[in-house]
Amino acid sequence: MLTVTALEGLPEVTPGDDLAELIANRLVDQQQAIEPGDVLVIAHKIVSKAEGRIRHLGTVDPDQAARELANTLGKDPRHVQVILDESREVLRAERGVLICVTRHGFVCANAGVDASNVPGADTVVLLPENPDRSARNLRAQLKHHTGTAPAVIVTDSFGRAWRHGQVDIAIGCAGLQPIEDWRGRTDATDRPLKATAIAIADELAAAADLARTKDGSLPLIVIRGADRHVTAEDGPGAAALIRPEAQDLFR
Repeated sequence: MLTVTALEGLPEVTPGDDLAELIANRLVDQQQAIEPGDVLVIAHKIVSKAEGRIRHLGTVDPDQAARELANTLGKDPRHVQVILDESREVLRAERGVLICVTRHGFVCANAGVDASNVPGADTVVLLPENPDRSARNLRAQLKHHTGTAPAVIVTDSFGRAWRHGQVDIAIGCAGLQPIEDWRGRTDATDRPLKATAIAIADELAAAADLARTKDGSLPLIVIRGADRHVTAEDGPGAAALIRPEAQDLFR
């Protein structure tokens, strides 16, 4: 059985906060012990805030390219400048949408730069510089604070090219097998599987999002029952889920 539980009451996270300590204290307050095999799913915004990945638009001086693009898209040129700063490449810019390749290799809207659930006007939050490293550090620090190292997933909401709506996916993870490769095995009718590889980290991220609401300030989710995917080692991280550009038929 898989259980997905939101942890309430985490205070507003600010740059420099010890996020692992805040999480450990919340677990104690809710009498919720981390057990071996647990997966802690964390919305990236509190990770980004703790790491100081925040930009105040009042300090941003957009260049000519950002101004021209903003004028075309009907966006704030300062916001566009931050998006460009976080992008390795702009794939599409039309209908008010910027689809970018981030410096991590993610393909997403606005390079993950977001103003929702961020206190203060004209403030945006960026993705962590290295979400896998963030997950590994949090895992190690949680073991220090609690004595147990859960698997850690750092998530963000991404759209899908062929479907409406957004789904939370893993942008960073540690202590978890991110992909379960079924290629070479057989299905229930003994037919060989040639392409099946299950994105475990993304599926757990999406499950966690069902336990939180977008206006509920519930960035911490504990998933129990996914033990067979949890590993003693940190593992390859969510980077293993990024399709290499040479294999991407749509770029």
